[in-house]
Amino acid sequence: MKKALFKTLVRINKAILPSLYKKDPNKLTSLQKALLGYRYWVLTKALD
Repeated sequence: MKKALFKTLVRINKAILPSLYKKDPNKLTSLQKALLGYRYWVLTKALD
């Protein structure tokens, strides 16, 4: 159940949130860093 929820969140994130692929993490704003952290957290929870 929990894993299915995170897989759904990953699909929603991929469709709605902007991609930060190929961007230097040192040059991101604090909001973009938080977004990147959130996407990473959801992805790792979906893969567990």
